[in-house]
Amino acid sequence: MWYWLFKYVFMGPLLQVLGRPKVQGLENVPSSGAVILASNHLAVADSFYKCLVVNRRITYLAKAEYFTGTGLKGWFQRWFYTAAGQVPIDRTDADAAQGALITAERILGEGKVLGMYPEGTRSPDGRLYKGKTGLARLALTTGVPVIPVAMIGTDQVNPPGSKMWRFGRVEVRFGEPMDFSRFEGLAGNRFIERAVIDEVVYELMQLSGQEYVDLYAADVKTAQEGDAGKPASRFPESAAG
Repeated sequence: MWYWLFKYVFMGPLLQVLGRPKVQGLENVPSSGAVILASNHLAVADSFYKCLVVNRRITYLAKAEYFTGTGLKGWFQRWFYTAAGQVPIDRTDADAAQGALITAERILGEGKVLGMYPEGTRSPDGRLYKGKTGLARLALTTGVPVIPVAMIGTDQVNPPGSKMWRFGRVEVRFGEPMDFSRFEGLAGNRFIERAVIDEVVYELMQLSGQEYVDLYAADVKTAQEGDAGKPASRFPESAAG
């Protein structure tokens, strides 16, 4: 109930005013049955705007820590993430990645819509980064279709690192469902999984128009944080080179 109240009463109207969302290809999202929505990731607002424009409830995976806080703040955070359609990753397995896969398989087994971000984290600079193979393994294991979703303009409405939201224009483009049944039985083959995720990311690049970077976004963020912690050089760039 809270999911729909957030969408149509509490947050939806505000998101409409701020982003004036334009939608393309929504007919590609089936009205029933399990499906994976694979999206580029520019800002926190990505999840909100996908939920706003898709008629079905979208479920996202979230860190278990979001659901285990204590006190009033912990209760509110747990309630909010649950109401927003997120579920904690099953970490009963020693391997967190395997736990996430188990949770995702359960969600798809219930015929739900699962929202995923192949890049694994938000883009540090608006470009499209290399996809991680977890989504590919899930698609190959379950056999459900993957729909590429390009988010455009969310980083203008909700600039990364800023708590302020701004007026802008958000566009959400849904590509045609991608069927990987030709790879049936090959889940676990790292070469096949890489080929599948690269195909998904290529479709995202075509839909979004973003420049592609053949690096993991998380690695780029880590490198940037390391550079930020280093003392500045005493020499001009040209001299140091």
